Amino acid sequence: MLVKVFGSAVHGVDALTITIEVDIVIGSPTGYFIVGLPDNAVKESVNRILSALKNNGYDRPRHKVVVNMAPADIKKAGSAYDLPIAIGILAGTAQMKAEELQDYIIMGELSLDGSLQPIKGALPIAIQARAEKYKGLILPKVNAREAGMVNNLEVYGVDNINEVVGFFNKSTELKPTKINTREEFFDAQSHFDIDFNDVKGQENVKRALEIAAAGGHNAILIGPPGAGKTMLAKRIPTILPPLTLHEALETTKIHSVAGKLPGNTSLIACRPFRSPHHTISDAALVGGGGIPQPGEISLAHNGVLFLDELPEFKRSALEVMRQPMEERRVSISRAKMSIDFPASFMLIASMNPCPCGYFNHPEKECTCSPVMVQRYLNKISGPLLDRIDLHVEVTPVPFSELSSQKMSENSGAVRERVIMAREIQAKRFEGHEGVYCNAQMGSKLLKEICVISPVGANLLKTAMDRLNLSARAYDRILKVSRTIADLAASEEIRPEHLAEAIQYRSLDREGWAG
Repeated sequence: MLVKVFGSAVHGVDALTITIEVDIVIGSPTGYFIVGLPDNAVKESVNRILSALKNNGYDRPRHKVVVNMAPADIKKAGSAYDLPIAIGILAGTAQMKAEELQDYIIMGELSLDGSLQPIKGALPIAIQARAEKYKGLILPKVNAREAGMVNNLEVYGVDNINEVVGFFNKSTELKPTKINTREEFFDAQSHFDIDFNDVKGQENVKRALEIAAAGGHNAILIGPPGAGKTMLAKRIPTILPPLTLHEALETTKIHSVAGKLPGNTSLIACRPFRSPHHTISDAALVGGGGIPQPGEISLAHNGVLFLDELPEFKRSALEVMRQPMEERRVSISRAKMSIDFPASFMLIASMNPCPCGYFNHPEKECTCSPVMVQRYLNKISGPLLDRIDLHVEVTPVPFSELSSQKMSENSGAVRERVIMAREIQAKRFEGHEGVYCNAQMGSKLLKEICVISPVGANLLKTAMDRLNLSARAYDRILKVSRTIADLAASEEIRPEHLAEAIQYRSLDREGWAG
């Protein structure tokens, strides 16, 4: 008897429906054959399925079983096909009814006792199931809330295979998972455990990070150990504008595909903050693998990627980020496929000014020679540095400020100013597709929008001459000054805006390292 069950394969951040055909060939010697380009995890599913069936009182087929997974030219990977194959075998051996199987997508990994383990990519699978007009989706209960945010689709979370069999045999009633996506999303948007007012002092650095958040600019924090670089960076998501529902859905899809969503999560409501260790490989940072998976830059999509101790990262890993930083997406090509992952993130990096960490320290003496300092800074390539708009020097906080009981400005107040500046930019770039903030302006837009007065032009020329700023700093200064003007609700870029932007180009100054 031939039975068709429907599953799904995740391709990039989207899903593709897979038809799983199970044919029980009566009269042939017992054997189990899975065809249709399955990987090892799919091939191994036979032993898991047979044990699960036996341990739940079902009869194991005594005939030849052929399982075809179509389309046959797409590689099927992972253990999530256990449940649909098992259901196909039970329906093919008349141990359950098969009349309604064509109305549902079924996915889940089986344990030997018949219980279900969570799967990856539940959200894109649910979106595709709704697009193709399936009545419902059956998957492990742990993934039910994640898939349940998709409306006009009945999502059933189950704990074991018996519930699925009972559902189709009409002996067990399953309740669809209902999620009020908008209510949960807006309730969780402003819940942070940390705040900018936790940081004592560092008002100049907070100002720089406010500018970075307002314009979507990349920034690097340079300072000695213990000055508060990491503490400040971790609080950047608290001042970024809230995610829109579209951005949240996009971000959740990426985390779902990567299997990084916490259990029973429906929608990511806060901007992601990713902080990979400096030993990370190229593929883990930008994405890759035999079956391409999103990397850290994609997991930071619509949020912040924080690279602590930037010079300690492998140069090759940093260099592969250059193109994604410009295009805001990463393309991973293989012999048989090419996949695009979104990668629109704010890069925040931190570093010591020298190997010992105390160059330019007000109290401690640096033990590094000028050559050592320069060699340390040279670990960061010019093209990568060219994509970082703000260079912020972080100095140690004096005891008087650390011990002060005076409360600093909280993240909520800063966030309001950032949102106001972003609204100005959204209106400005309304007719320009793919440009949403000042940092994303190209050369043509820069000339149109960042017009400066003769006084401002003279100030910029003087600064570049006296401070020996490099030519590549010119565009960055204009973009940052435009953001500073937006924060001040000024239509034009004034000299004071340019002056503030100029001070954020520390690493472009010749002789900065002595």
